[in-house]
Amino acid sequence: MHVCNLILMKRQKYHRQYLRKFGFLVTGGAGFIGSNIVDYLLHHGAGKVRVLDNFSTGSIDNVADYLHLPEFELIEGDIRDIKSCRLAMRGIDYVLHQAALGSVPRSIEDPITSNEVNVSGFLNVLEAAKEARVKKMVYAASSSTYGDHPGLPKVEHKIGQPLSPYAVTKYTNELYAQVYSGIYGFHTIGLRYFNVFGPRQNPKGPYAAVIPLFIEAALKGQQPYINGDGKTSRDFTYVENAVQANIRSLFAPGITQHEVLNVAVGESTNLNQLWKAIAEITGTRITPTYRAERKGDVRHSLADIKKAKKLIGYDPQIPFRRGIEMTVAWYKHAYSGAVL
Repeated sequence: MHVCNLILMKRQKYHRQYLRKFGFLVTGGAGFIGSNIVDYLLHHGAGKVRVLDNFSTGSIDNVADYLHLPEFELIEGDIRDIKSCRLAMRGIDYVLHQAALGSVPRSIEDPITSNEVNVSGFLNVLEAAKEARVKKMVYAASSSTYGDHPGLPKVEHKIGQPLSPYAVTKYTNELYAQVYSGIYGFHTIGLRYFNVFGPRQNPKGPYAAVIPLFIEAALKGQQPYINGDGKTSRDFTYVENAVQANIRSLFAPGITQHEVLNVAVGESTNLNQLWKAIAEITGTRITPTYRAERKGDVRHSLADIKKAKKLIGYDPQIPFRRGIEMTVAWYKHAYSGAVL
């Protein structure tokens, strides 16, 4: 059986509504998090799931299993084009905006493109959704918004100065969403993701995230690199928890203003502990090589998830260790030549 389906079959149901009567737009739906959301919606009988993606970071392979389905539609387009955004909104009830250019290093190398996609693109999606009078829009925010604020755990109303162009773009999204809520009465929910990982996260390219890089190194018997002393810590969050937060946010009752919510597990893991866990699971004895810290990185990140629990009933089901085990299993299938 297809390994993606093996994971999909274990998914819980995070909604009570009958999805057959609704149309959903997932921007960036061929990407890592977006395609996992698409999986959930189609698995639970959504009437229409439309994906808008330009494949700059996503892959057609992530949605290939659904191309033949009448309830699935793929639009190859760019959120920087307002016409594409308006076209994608036709007949849509709910929007899950996941399209973005991630990576702090990428934004440092090319702040202009990061701003064009993450700010101008976001505004296009927001405006098109407002014009189309969709019922709800949930968008991918980021824990990078906390910047240099030293407090732990991170709570939504306490942020510092941004440390990278990427952080600036994601905070700007929140400001625009807040303004649209106040002026137009178009209330959205921003989900501040904390280092989401899991199946389909790409280990290739200069801006790959640490977990797929570590897993690839372990499976190929290669030495991984750790930036700094390895004590930099993150609240690593398995992708299923992010999917849950998106679905619960769509259907959460009683939210009458723009809200921002942390999406994490409330568990801190440093890079040394991360590599140790992956090494134990894969059986490798390779030790990492240490190099200089990256510019723009936050030293420690840990989320307070009380607000998400209260407002949308968020209840992360997959803790860090279990998520790593499931992710390693997925990559083992990938490297064994299985069709993913």
